[in-house]
Amino acid sequence: MQTNPPPTNLKPFFLAMDDLFEEYDGKLDWPTFFGNDNPVEIDVGCGRGLFVVTASEMHPERNFLGIEIDFREGRRGAARLKRRNLTNACVIGGDANVPFTKMIEPHSVDAIHVYFPDPWWKRKHRSRRVFNDVFVNLCSNLLVPGGLLHSWTDVEEYFGVISALMNHHEDFETLPTPEERDPDHDMDYQTSYERKKRKLGLPIHRGKWQRKPIA
Repeated sequence: MQTNPPPTNLKPFFLAMDDLFEEYDGKLDWPTFFGNDNPVEIDVGCGRGLFVVTASEMHPERNFLGIEIDFREGRRGAARLKRRNLTNACVIGGDANVPFTKMIEPHSVDAIHVYFPDPWWKRKHRSRRVFNDVFVNLCSNLLVPGGLLHSWTDVEEYFGVISALMNHHEDFETLPTPEERDPDHDMDYQTSYERKKRKLGLPIHRGKWQRKPIA
């Protein structure tokens, strides 16, 4: 079934990195960016935005920022936000490492979500995986004390890598594994990728970690 492409003008629901430098001087000051002081959660690799759309609709008291390197996918998510006029959410098109290293104030994010990151199957491409020591340190730097990092994947080997990085990091406490729940309808999944994999009967590996108090 062919789907229509998202509309061309999606601002402020979709912004490219260049827009952030032009309109916000390359700084994501949350009260200025969202127009309020509500807690902020970031979805790294948000894809078509099912989590960002659902979460922002369920929690209007919180702000949600999706980051997606694939502009076409990110714009689809932004179009869904625009149709629902979910002004507490936005999608940024680009590499998450840019805002994580240059734009976001330390200890200003309440939660970071990384769902089904690309496993980069070939060994020679493993260095492209989002989860590594540098990324975990960046998350530690951005999360508020008590802030949460959530990560799910259907790739057992990759989850082993993620767990090893997180469980042994001095800044994080490992929390109980989130329970799998039965969806009420076809859109009642954390992400569209979770829906796809669970319908195939594949197991999902879930992790949750909390940022410890700053010493």
